Parts: sequence; C-alpha cells; structure tokens
Amino acid sequence: MAKPTNKFDLIIASNLQFSKMFDLVNSLTNEEQNGSFDLDGKEAHWKRDKNIRYILIHIYEWHVLLLNWVNSNKQNIEKQFLPEQYNWRTYGEMNVLFWKKHQNTSYSDSIKLLKSTHESVMNLIENFTDEELFSKGYFPWTGGSTLMQYCLSTTSSHYIWAITKIKKYKNSISI
Repeated sequence: MAKPTNKFDLIIASNLQFSKMFDLVNSLTNEEQNGSFDLDGKEAHWKRDKNIRYILIHIYEWHVLLLNWVNSNKQNIEKQFLPEQYNWRTYGEMNVLFWKKHQNTSYSDSIKLLKSTHESVMNLIENFTDEELFSKGYFPWTGGSTLMQYCLSTTSSHYIWAITKIKKYKNSISI
C-alpha cells in the first residue's frame, strides 16, 4: 500500500490494516489467541513478544504515547513523543517496560484497550487538516517530521508489524 498523501488515505490505511489485523486474530481459535509462541527473529521484539495479548498491548501503549503527546502539545504543554528517559536508540527499553506493566492485563482487556485507543487516534486524526498532518514543521513539536508520520507509525505501520508476527505464529501452529 502506498504511503498516504492526505487525511482520507491515512484514515483508510489505518482502518484497513486494523481490520486485517483483527480478521487474522479472529481466524484463530480461542486457545490459539491465548497461546504462547517463541518466534525466530533478529530484533529484540521477536524474543520479547510471546503472545498476541502483548502485541495488542504494545500497539495500545504506542497509541497512548501519540494521544498524550498530541493532546499535551495542543494545550501548549511542551512534551516530547517518547518519555524523557528514552530516545530513538533506547525505546526498546520502553517497550520492555510496557511488557512488564501489562503482565496481568487479560487478553480480552488488551482487545478492549486497543479498540478504544484506535478509535481515539482515528478521532484525533479526523480533527486535523491535510496541511496540519502533512506539512513538515507545521507544528514545532513535530521537529523535522510531519504529524502524519507519527500517526502512520503508530497505526497502519504498527498494524502491519503485528500482522507479520501473528501470521508467523499462525503458520507455526499450522505445520
């Protein structure tokens, strides 16, 4: 799918990938949805993510980051996207913190949380113009990026990441 060039395409891409992700999850039995896995991969997330629940919670937490960042900055409360103690080299540690934080979050709660924040992010995007979303530097708090890049990263791109992992899991149980 091509990179969105307007708000409409961004929303369509996000909702499409979100639906694909849940279609894939729903194609699994309840036992498989709640099962554990150990998938091979070079990046740390392949070792960290051992179930669908955590994948969904991971995306939920990134939605929360986006929502808090945008809403704070819109209220003139200067805030970086990543929490102060993290940067783009150390955000993996933040992801581990998310993992630890949600050890007792149930699978059904992970679905509810993610669906809720997806809806909130879609509403957030809807309230911006194409110019606000797609113009570099429109908001000083986006730095040299566009707001769209952050929105795409926390929605459609993250959903595609999840789909890849869930497909690999599904293939491993189909063998």
